[in-house]
Amino acid sequence: MTAPVPPLAPQGPLRGQRVLVVFNPRSGSGDSQLPLFLSLLRAEGAEVTERELKPDTPMHEYVGDLKDFDVVVAAGGDGTVSSLAYAARHTDIPLLAFPAGTANLIALNLELPHDAAALVEIMAQGHTLRLDMGEVDVKGETSGFCMLAGAGADASMIRDSEDLKGRYGELAYVISAMKQLNPKKTTFHLEIDGEKRDFEGIGVMVANFGMANYRLPITSAISPADGRFTVILMKAGNILRLLPNIIDSVRVKLNLGDPIFSGNLETLEARTVKVDADDPFPLQYDGELHVETTPFEARILPGAVRFLTPAQRTDLET
Repeated sequence: MTAPVPPLAPQGPLRGQRVLVVFNPRSGSGDSQLPLFLSLLRAEGAEVTERELKPDTPMHEYVGDLKDFDVVVAAGGDGTVSSLAYAARHTDIPLLAFPAGTANLIALNLELPHDAAALVEIMAQGHTLRLDMGEVDVKGETSGFCMLAGAGADASMIRDSEDLKGRYGELAYVISAMKQLNPKKTTFHLEIDGEKRDFEGIGVMVANFGMANYRLPITSAISPADGRFTVILMKAGNILRLLPNIIDSVRVKLNLGDPIFSGNLETLEARTVKVDADDPFPLQYDGELHVETTPFEARILPGAVRFLTPAQRTDLET
């Protein structure tokens, strides 16, 4: 009697690759291509380990054995991606920011598609960029962020968008921004690389990546690989008055000429930033609203994360 022939191991460009997928089941609107993505990974020969995020379990508990994997995938919104990136910082393990949230600004900045097959192809190609990320201290708690941290009007906008996400998706942020017609204004007290600076305005953003929703640049001259933050002082009376500055940023990005608007924003470069305010302001980092208020401190972590991306370094600059 002939012995049964064992099934052949999957063949493909990811054969033998040990892939850890950490996913947030509460992200997005339930239409993620994650199940198809996982199926395609296995079809290409990858050895996939899945770990579902649970409430009140810190991220580092999911990646204690990170050295046993070749690639790690963060599947969720920007908060999930930045939390996993921070847990994997200063390692040489590539990270894929799988866009399973509402806005997915980190994936947008990395020029990652939403299509599962295209994301698998990016993993197979293996092109990575080592990029900066931020570290933020608030009331003795330390966290990481990839996109930006902010206090003031942008945090209020994210707070007001929470109830709208389920119905409007990414458009919730736009609707919320339009509601910020009379945001609170106060005097902010900054320390930029040790230099003190005060200004009156509606908020402060500490940016690492530069593209907002719909690939609109927040402002020009932001790079996630220069070892510095771009600190944005929001002096405008409301968020809608910042639209001219976005127009300026688009003009610069497309080489259409010098800026034609000014006065609503001021930008500075820094490696460390301390932010306080006369009136407490809510905080957000990478789209996650936090109950803490100012003050906070942020520092840049140069080249801390190795991201999988089809883009070149210059493609990620605004």
